[in-house]
Amino acid sequence: MHILLTTQVRQSVDQVWAGFDRTLFDRLSPPFPPVDVVRFDGCLTGDVVQLRLNFLVFRQEWTSHIVDQQTTADEIYFVDQGTKLPFFLAYWHHRHRLLRDSSGGTRIVDDITFRTPYRLTDYLLYPVMWLQFAYRKPIYRRIFGSPVK
Repeated sequence: MHILLTTQVRQSVDQVWAGFDRTLFDRLSPPFPPVDVVRFDGCLTGDVVQLRLNFLVFRQEWTSHIVDQQTTADEIYFVDQGTKLPFFLAYWHHRHRLLRDSSGGTRIVDDITFRTPYRLTDYLLYPVMWLQFAYRKPIYRRIFGSPVK
């Protein structure tokens, strides 16, 4: 399954990149399930992010490795690849893209590919995953500024 969400913000790519830290990560976590950050190395190749998801009656571990990070004239991106996933996920690949905008702002792109153990549950989980990442859009705008209209 593929989710592609874009959020326009006012700050430059370099300013937004500087803000991609543990504080932002904590702010982007949706209210459910509550997330305990066990480890957050950062957003560079080789870094690890380890989470504990609390579903009230059970907990699930999630570990992702940052497998790529690049800076070009037009964008900065990094890729987190799930290596230990909750039981309901079989595959996770999330490319975080910060694209330079002609207005001097940034387009933040969440480009996510995921699979569950079964095709039917891919479709059932899709709206939940979409909402979890759409939740980030107003947070990005609040932190990095809404685009000038």
